[in-house]
Amino acid sequence: MRLVKRRWKDVRVGDFVRVLSNQIIPADILLLHTSDPNGVCHMETANLDGETNLKQRRVVPGFSTLGKPFQPQTFSSTVVCENPNNNLNVFKGYVERPDKRRTGFGIDSLLLRGCTVRNTDDAAGIVVYTGHETKSMLNNSGPRYKRSKIERKMNTDVLFCVLLLFFMCLIGALGHSIWLETFTTMPSYIVPDRNGNYTPSVLAGFYMFFTMIILLQVMIPVSLYVSIELVKMGQIFFITQDVELYDEELDSRVQCRALNITEDLGQIQYVFSDKTGTLTENKMVFRRCTILGTEYCHDENAARLAVVSGANEEEEDTLYQQTKLPPLFPLEELQDSHTGDKNHANTQVTAANRRRSRVAAGAQSDMAFSTPLETVVVPDRKLMLEVDRQMASILCGPYLDFFLALAICNTVVVSTVTAQRERVKGRSNSAYSGGSFHIMGQWFRKGSLRNVFSSMKFFKRGEDTLADPFAKDEDEPDMFHSSDVSDSTTGQKVISSESEVKRSLSGTEEVCYEAHSPDEAALIHAAKAYGFTMVERTPYYVTVKLPDDTLLKFEVLDVLTFDSTRRRMSIIVRHPHTNEIIMYTKGADSAIMERLGNVFSDMSQVDNVAKQIAVKTQKDLDMYARDGLRTLCFAKKVISEKEFKAWFAIRQEALSAIDEKEERLLDTATYIENNFTLLGATGIEDRLQESVPETIQALRRAGMQVWVLTGDKPETAINIAYSCKLLDHEDLVFTFSTNRKSVCKMRLEDTLGELRRSSLSPGAEVQFRGNNSAFTLMEHSIGLVIDGPTLSMAMSDDLVEQFVELCKHCRAVLCCRVTPLQKSSVVKLIRQKLRVMTLAIGDGANDVNMIQAADVGIGVSGQEGMQAVMASDFAITRFKHLQRLLLVHGHWCYSRLANMVIYFFYKNVAYVNLLFWYQFYCGFSATAMIDYWLMIFFNLLFTSAPPIMFGIMDKEVSDSTLLSLPELYKKGQHSEGYKRSTFWIAILDAFYQSLVCFFIPYWTYNGSDIGIFSFGTPMNTVSLFTIILHLAIEIKSWTVVHWVIMIGSVLVYFIVTLAYSAICTSCNPPSNPYWIMHKQMADPMFYLVCILTTVVALLPRYTLHVLRGTLAPSPHLSARQLERLPPSHREQRIREWRGLRDTCISPSLRSQEHSSSPCPSA
Repeated sequence: MRLVKRRWKDVRVGDFVRVLSNQIIPADILLLHTSDPNGVCHMETANLDGETNLKQRRVVPGFSTLGKPFQPQTFSSTVVCENPNNNLNVFKGYVERPDKRRTGFGIDSLLLRGCTVRNTDDAAGIVVYTGHETKSMLNNSGPRYKRSKIERKMNTDVLFCVLLLFFMCLIGALGHSIWLETFTTMPSYIVPDRNGNYTPSVLAGFYMFFTMIILLQVMIPVSLYVSIELVKMGQIFFITQDVELYDEELDSRVQCRALNITEDLGQIQYVFSDKTGTLTENKMVFRRCTILGTEYCHDENAARLAVVSGANEEEEDTLYQQTKLPPLFPLEELQDSHTGDKNHANTQVTAANRRRSRVAAGAQSDMAFSTPLETVVVPDRKLMLEVDRQMASILCGPYLDFFLALAICNTVVVSTVTAQRERVKGRSNSAYSGGSFHIMGQWFRKGSLRNVFSSMKFFKRGEDTLADPFAKDEDEPDMFHSSDVSDSTTGQKVISSESEVKRSLSGTEEVCYEAHSPDEAALIHAAKAYGFTMVERTPYYVTVKLPDDTLLKFEVLDVLTFDSTRRRMSIIVRHPHTNEIIMYTKGADSAIMERLGNVFSDMSQVDNVAKQIAVKTQKDLDMYARDGLRTLCFAKKVISEKEFKAWFAIRQEALSAIDEKEERLLDTATYIENNFTLLGATGIEDRLQESVPETIQALRRAGMQVWVLTGDKPETAINIAYSCKLLDHEDLVFTFSTNRKSVCKMRLEDTLGELRRSSLSPGAEVQFRGNNSAFTLMEHSIGLVIDGPTLSMAMSDDLVEQFVELCKHCRAVLCCRVTPLQKSSVVKLIRQKLRVMTLAIGDGANDVNMIQAADVGIGVSGQEGMQAVMASDFAITRFKHLQRLLLVHGHWCYSRLANMVIYFFYKNVAYVNLLFWYQFYCGFSATAMIDYWLMIFFNLLFTSAPPIMFGIMDKEVSDSTLLSLPELYKKGQHSEGYKRSTFWIAILDAFYQSLVCFFIPYWTYNGSDIGIFSFGTPMNTVSLFTIILHLAIEIKSWTVVHWVIMIGSVLVYFIVTLAYSAICTSCNPPSNPYWIMHKQMADPMFYLVCILTTVVALLPRYTLHVLRGTLAPSPHLSARQLERLPPSHREQRIREWRGLRDTCISPSLRSQEHSSSPCPSA
């Protein structure tokens, strides 16, 4: 048997396929062999989920043949797997050998079609899915289609136009029948059929109905849909080209992935946001830890972090000099290595630009989480001495176990600088994702950024002084390595790289860590800072170097991966010295504390040491949460050989199952994870992004309700909520956290009762009594904090109405410990119950459901992969960009499109009615007094460009004013630009203008002997002037483009009409338009008719605008008046405006979006 080359389309299920390094996988393949000695294959999933990081796959247990080529002919087992499905994270099946033994496998043994093999010479396996049954193809469902709110309204108004057309055609049909009945003998211009018979009047009227439809069909604005698409393309172009939305650090701009809902950005009423990675940086920094109830605050590390996050470069350098710490980023060295001997005249840059430049060096390539901010940890002096004391006495103990748990209880992959990710040189079989990535890679390969990061030296053993932690390692290899890997469950991404800690052991090769989450990267670097360095990881072994350079090689017996149900992860290893089977576990505090055996349940042992440790640890955890830190608990359990063998047999059966595999695996994990011995806990900081509080405040002033949905514990989430100004300290915050539905119902009823009473008497003080305290409810801004279990109860059928009513009173809602499914359920509930426009923003795979459930989904292209971006309608890089995207571009897109749609309806009705009024004077015979070609050109050439320009470029208020006065955004929330009344007013105005444009020329030429086209030409010209000048009244900002298009449309009309009249001698016999336009333009009466008719037609609209602007100016008109003031006066008036509105609108009324304010607009 030999391997042959085949096309992808020729691959069949059951074929054995070998894929070489850097080749794309042609089908879903069960991995049976790999050239890696550890039975591991790395694949890149950029073509599948947009992530450039590596995912690790392993050979099915028992089929790895190390050092031998793959021999398909020896494979005699049967592969049984589940039916094809689109779940990229789950794969179930087993391999049955001839002796009926079964070996289970999962997603970690499946190579996915479309991915690329990396860092592995070759991989081989058996095909399980091909073609459209592969997981990647089943996920290729195409883009979602959303209809905007304006589009839905517009479709209804089009139906009104159809109804209006029907009545106009019916009038024409009835009029024609009645007109025929008035003749005693048929006139000569009515032609009989070939038998000499005349069509009965009723039948003629029936025929005329359809003829009138053909004549008046322009009433249906079919071209409006095409124009809207062109307008939206223009709007998207300007959004993507906005320099204020460009992220220089990531070299990325806003992405518009949905082309048909730009105007919905201007109508948002509720914003649902994720926390981690959306409001925060998702750059996890190790801050504190507690071991055996003793808390270690890491003050030295806190000082370092304060330096890193300094305000500017000069202050940062000064601080580092004072603390004997050199700058983290030697920019001079960076410039020298990049430019060589060349001299650059421009060497001085601002501190901000230098700071952005240094971050940009690694942000967009494979360098994320590689700066000292994320990877460098300065050890705590007291804790380091305790570790040294245990290392000197024994090679085991709780402190060593704690750091071993940090080092090995993860999915981090370790590599060295000699094992960099392999790429194809020259032509590649798979396209590399992103030009910026490729350029960055070239820079690194050229060595232009070598020696940017310094090696780390921490504590000298046996000394009590702190050595220079940023001292440069002179023996550091002259190269820089970056690599990455991802976990298929969470889809999160971390790439971390750091020079190895300089210990007494020399000659050790530099190691690089590739983690699947920022938490894991922070923890493993913390362990490394204390000397517990993981130097090797395979599917079967993990090796850790201790502070005294001893190598411990643990045999990995099993890994219980993290899931959202258990909220913990465990690794079961065999200790190389004691030969004990030990399980190290990390997870949420509630997931660990509840499984500490009888520490809390046994009341007889009040002074139990384990209980005291647990109580002290819980206090430290609460303190960490109040400080806004993310917390994790660590524990261990020693398992006997007998217990492990019995459990492992059950585990293998669960792995081999197909039906209910997840449930059985969960049961086995839950069974073994109990009776823990608590080791300690960690506090990791996730910092707020830049300008998050200001953005949330601006969204609030714009009338939006902001909700935060997070999986963090309530204490951490509440702290972040106060930091980002989601909650204010003056707010009245209700906290709902209970496991009993009756309690939840009672609290909802009590809270709503007090709120109703306070709303009925807003000036009165209402006393509300909580569990242990009383407070006064008077003009408070109300916030709600609710956890996941309570939220599930509140959203049940019998409590959902009360919950929604309570949410309507709240200025901010914070949902903690919620699952991805709960996030989407909350969005759907509010959108359907309150009938409001919703926006969801998130950055991770757990936010995809929420993003897709909202009217507008925003993805943040952060550190957690690209799933959120790929599922979103718009993608940004920072949360602060949401302010400009909504308040500026959202407002512009909505007002432009709403005005253009109304104008389009007006334009079509006004022009069509000219033909309708003429039917009363031609026996309703569907005769047109305007040449048919000129009628076609009227909508196609003469009046098509101005409304498109109007929809793309009109600017009601400048961007600076919109950002200064977020209250102007409320126009879109209340649909003030496009209401039903606005539509009918435009239609009535169109009827009036058409009457003027028809009857003034009619009365002027009544009784004359001019021809039909000579009569229609002034009407056509007057109609053009009226429609164009009507738009000129509506335009708020004039630019050169406006003048060119408006004047150009008029010029095009006269040029085309004159040319057509000059060359068309027999285009429409017996009445031809030949030379008619020339004769009309030679007649002074023509100009008088055009001027008089246009003035009379537009006078009511112009007068209405003048009166409205004088007597009752709108906020937007007042804002435009502010823009004409000098800058100093303008700022003063804006501050007065804000102060006046804040004085008039009470905090409780601010949360009611649909209530009107009695305050003046300016």
